[in-house]
Order: sequence, then C-alpha cells, then structure tokens
Amino acid sequence: MELLDKLNWRYATKAMNGKKVPQEKIDTIIEAANLAPTSSGLQPFEIIVVTNQEVKEKIKAIAWNQSVVSDCSHLLVFAAWDTYTEDRINKMFDLVNEVRGFKNEGWENYRQQLLNIYPQRDAEENFNHAARQAYIALMAALTAAAFEEVDSTPMEGFDPAKLDEILDLRSKGLRSCVMMTVGYRDTEKDWLVNLEKVRKSKDDLVTIVD
Repeated sequence: MELLDKLNWRYATKAMNGKKVPQEKIDTIIEAANLAPTSSGLQPFEIIVVTNQEVKEKIKAIAWNQSVVSDCSHLLVFAAWDTYTEDRINKMFDLVNEVRGFKNEGWENYRQQLLNIYPQRDAEENFNHAARQAYIALMAALTAAAFEEVDSTPMEGFDPAKLDEILDLRSKGLRSCVMMTVGYRDTEKDWLVNLEKVRKSKDDLVTIVD
C-alpha cells in the first residue's frame, strides 16, 4: 500500500515556498524518469533542469504567470525530439550494443525496420510520438517525487514556442512538451492543499473484458 499512500499524498501543488530540494532527491527523480519505459527504448526526449531564477521568471511570464514556476526549487522541462532521424535511432541502438557487449541479429533487424519507417514519417507525427514517450517519463518522475516527499506539478499551461526560444531548444532539435515543478508546498498560499483528492470510481474507470 505504500505506493498508493504516496500517490494519495501528492497533488498538483499550486503554490511553493521556495525551499530548495536536496540534490540527491532531484537525482532520484531524474533517474526515475531515465528508467521509464519508452517505445523501442529510444528515449526520444531530454530533460532540462532550470534552477536559474532569472530564467524561471522568464518562463513564468509565458506560463500564465503561475507563481509555482518561479517559486519552485527546480523546474524540469521535458523536451521531445522534433523528429526521428537515422542518426538518433542508430545512436541508441549502438549504445545498447556497447553496454551489452554483443550484437543480436534480431535486434539489428529491428533497427533496420525502424530506420525504414520512422525517418520517412512526417516530422509533426514523429514529434507527437516522441512527446508521448516523454509523458511516460514524466509520470515516473512524479511518482518518484512523491516517494521522496517532494511536491510536484505537471504543467502544460505555457507557450511552447516561446519556451523553446527561452531555452534555445529548436537549435538542439528539441521541442518542449510538458514541464514539472519540483519543490515544497506553501500551506498558507495553496488553496488546493487541504482539499480532498477526487478521482473516478473504479466502475467508471475500468471496463473488464473477460
């Protein structure tokens, strides 16, 4: 039940107090995101960790002026690949071969299959696919934060194009898709802090196909 207890404890924190989260906790949260499953193991995204206050203020201005952006300890920006390329696919497959110390014929055939499909697809379709993988990592990070008793908030309420400009993401072949604030709740300013968590009933959520 510990997992469910932690997930019940966490909520989308609306106000943070500016207290710094210890680096070891941040490292754990990021490593959880790194360990998240992704399609074909390609991990088609990067995580930009923003602690610079001036940069956070700039991001706040294009994120509906939400105070949690500037008052958080760390702001994690999940930026997906703008498209799949042969180089990006090969780099990940080569990494697998290097770490495992051998080549597998089936794995190499699968590499070729992806090379024959992904780079030829529309870039927007590829970005949307990559962004969905980033969201899987986001959930792992949110869960890890809860285990570390660190507050967090997933955020889509920002101007992606302007955020890309602030962080110079397009020059790196990246596009922002979601942010995550990390810090500690301000119990005096957060209107949501004492409200009961509300979720669908299991009957409304789950359909069993026997």
